[in-house]
Amino acid sequence: MWPNVSSPGPCFRPMNITLEERHLIASPWFAASFCVLGLASNLLALSVLAGARQAGGPSPRSSFLTFLCGLVLTDFLGLLITGAIVVSQHAALFDWQAVDPSCRLCHFMGVAMVFFGLCPLLLGAAMASERFVGITWPFSRPTVTSPRRAWATVVLVWLVALGLGLLPLLGLGHYTVQYPGSWCFLTLDAQPGDVAFGLLFALLGSLSVGLSFLLNTVSVATLCRVYHGRKATQQRPRDCEVEMMIQLVGIMMVATVCWMPLLVFIVQTVLRTPPVMSPEGQLSQATEHQLLIFLRVATWNQILDPWVYILFRRAVLRRLHPHLSSRPWALSLRPPRTQDMLSEP
Repeated sequence: MWPNVSSPGPCFRPMNITLEERHLIASPWFAASFCVLGLASNLLALSVLAGARQAGGPSPRSSFLTFLCGLVLTDFLGLLITGAIVVSQHAALFDWQAVDPSCRLCHFMGVAMVFFGLCPLLLGAAMASERFVGITWPFSRPTVTSPRRAWATVVLVWLVALGLGLLPLLGLGHYTVQYPGSWCFLTLDAQPGDVAFGLLFALLGSLSVGLSFLLNTVSVATLCRVYHGRKATQQRPRDCEVEMMIQLVGIMMVATVCWMPLLVFIVQTVLRTPPVMSPEGQLSQATEHQLLIFLRVATWNQILDPWVYILFRRAVLRRLHPHLSSRPWALSLRPPRTQDMLSEP
């Protein structure tokens, strides 16, 4: 059991684990390797994105690249901040209650876990909305979307996720140290505040995934209909539009596979009757193990996101499908204009 210390902070609860078991579970090499892999993947994606933004001028794709940059940057910072805490905790096997009796580090990590968990889902929904408008109503917005507007949307998503993450510090729910004692997250308790915060987190994440699925489905269907329409020679989707949708669908699939098990598990656990958590704040060993497994699966989202962009670029897609046209002016949702044709190399 977790060692007893007088007047523990509000983030501590009993755990079904001994120091020997914790030493076997909390491998610093696994955590460090996982973190390094994710950081390297996101750094590679950021470098590729930087090259793509410099190579291309203002275009509808520039806003999509801005969203991608915000997504990869968020994933990178999430792995860096949370990974630094987890790896150092695994390496030193410190007693969280002795090192952080006031729970400030736990509260910080709890906010970070919620913030960096929700941001990819919300950004995925924002990207799906931007592409939905650009594909289904191409005449309802300017031809060139300002990257500044895209960055403003990214910052708005960050503020929404941060505001939700700060709610436990304002009294709605609370963060606690989770099994095996190396990370902090929302509490799966039956208290009204914990239930409300758990449902808010899970439902907002699930709605983001659901909205992405709906809008991406309509966008893909629209592209297919235009591609096979009677005026296909003038209205086929451009290579870049196909590329963006392939990347966006990949991001959506990764988010769904990685996050939906954890979100569904949170809803089922906080609504279960009788409550899963005992009055003393202790979860069953099976529940603690499930939460840890689902959290590790969700963390893979931050590693796989950059590879979706790296692998599903036009340069890679053309190697797999050499028949993709290299004449973007001839493959557009809008009829080509003479000025556009003359500007192409």
